[in-house]
Amino acid sequence: MQNNKSQTAYLTTAGLIAAIYVILTFVSQTVGLASGAIQFRLSEALTILPMFVPAAIPGLTIGCVLANILTGCAVWDVVFGSVATLLGALGTYLLRKTENPFLGCLPPIIANMLIVPAVLMKVYGAPETYWYLMLTVGIGEVACCGVLGVIVYKVIKKRNLL
Repeated sequence: MQNNKSQTAYLTTAGLIAAIYVILTFVSQTVGLASGAIQFRLSEALTILPMFVPAAIPGLTIGCVLANILTGCAVWDVVFGSVATLLGALGTYLLRKTENPFLGCLPPIIANMLIVPAVLMKVYGAPETYWYLMLTVGIGEVACCGVLGVIVYKVIKKRNLL
């Protein structure tokens, strides 16, 4: 009985995180910042959640897949943008015992800075823009994962939410 309860809690948590990721991506999309060369996805603040719950890993990944599909991203972005999110979430989860939100933010920032520019180059047919796109994507990731993510982490810790 307990195993079913824990599986249900895991799936519910993952589903809620996915839904919140999609909603926050739509908020960013309303001002044109969910995709493209300059990205400021509020949903990326949630990438800190694997430090608290392992269900955040599939939640973030599925949320990214859905958000990318629903906001009209190219298939390359749906696939590889979601892989970047998965790798970032796994890295954050592996760093959870450090209880250092600054370290926990690094894997999604790095994964997105390395993978997303290559995707954008392919999608937009813009060769030789990797370093520029790495910079622009990186700035958005630092702002959303690094700054907003740390705020999310501190609020969760202070209020003992998870």
